[in-house]
Amino acid sequence: MKILDNKKHPILWLDQAHLVNDIYTGMLNPIMPFIAAKLSISMAFATIILSLSHIFSSLLQPLFGFWADSIVKRVFIFWGLIFTSIFISIAPASTNVFILILCIILGSLGSSFFHPQALGFVVRFADNDVAKTMGLFIAMGSIGFSFGPLLSAFVTQFWGLSHMPILCLPGIIVALLMFKLVPRISADNIEKSKLSFNSAFKDILTNKKLRILIVIAMLKTLITTSCSILLPFFFLCLGYKPFYIGCVLFGFIFAGGIGSMLSRGFEKKAGTANIFYLSMISTLPLMIIFALTYKDFPMISNVIFILIGFITMLAQPVMMVMAQSVLPQYKSIIGGFINGFSWGVVAVFMSAIGFIAQAKGIIPVLIVVSMIPAICSIFMIKRLFIEEKPFN
Repeated sequence: MKILDNKKHPILWLDQAHLVNDIYTGMLNPIMPFIAAKLSISMAFATIILSLSHIFSSLLQPLFGFWADSIVKRVFIFWGLIFTSIFISIAPASTNVFILILCIILGSLGSSFFHPQALGFVVRFADNDVAKTMGLFIAMGSIGFSFGPLLSAFVTQFWGLSHMPILCLPGIIVALLMFKLVPRISADNIEKSKLSFNSAFKDILTNKKLRILIVIAMLKTLITTSCSILLPFFFLCLGYKPFYIGCVLFGFIFAGGIGSMLSRGFEKKAGTANIFYLSMISTLPLMIIFALTYKDFPMISNVIFILIGFITMLAQPVMMVMAQSVLPQYKSIIGGFINGFSWGVVAVFMSAIGFIAQAKGIIPVLIVVSMIPAICSIFMIKRLFIEEKPFN
């Protein structure tokens, strides 16, 4: 397809939009304990609300990805960022739980609009090294996600939750600039889509390699989601202030962004399979060290927590490019499965995990959660690389 502008500019703007969009998606986790205290709701119920945000921002991404692949236009990346920036910023200032839930759902849907189409456009505009371009795009989202806790925690501690809506302005500005500067696909060159919803999803879900990659994405997401939702409540019990919690979460997610940026280099040196093993197995011993050090050596435990973020995201770009290369005609849909659907499925289980953590303790739950990908990796990664070429 012919593009109306230089390829370098769309990638830059998509990267920036991903950074800004994910700033908003990262804002709620560190301040949810304080929103819960304001609205007098329990940790378990707050976990359900955060799970809803992940469900609506993630579980529907394959569906929006199908529509994005069908129309090949910019509508989802533009309106997605608008919805995310406005409603996520308003949510913390809500005066009752119903308004809070409504704002979170609408803001989360915006993120669900944005991601699949943006992932598809990145591949469309990328140069020869798609893995490197994808790594930078994912890293920008992780870095944005890491600044969300820092920004929301700062405003919460020093200005108050009622001032959070003002944070919608950067997102609106970037959305308008992106609409202006991300080029359209030439109307004369758009091919009429022949994608069938049923056949597309059947092709993806019956592909053995893609099924394994989707499950691996879920297992990795289980670690990041459990840590980012449960540990702010844990840190609050330890007496940490909002901004301190935000700083710790910033380090955790920012390190994940660095891991995404360095993913391609690690893959070249260590091999693709070893990157998967490292990313899935090492979180268990690191989580055990965190559990043993948080009382007497809090700084060491914080460093370990940040390292978990780095390790967990190390294989993410490699996994995305591998998945999209299996069935390249479904770039946005597959992006929705790996980057979205996996988060949504985990979010469904997070509601139960929140209740278990409230009853049995957060640290024991996190250790058990870390065991799951470590054990599963022994069987799944070997199966993933049993053949050199994609298999059906």
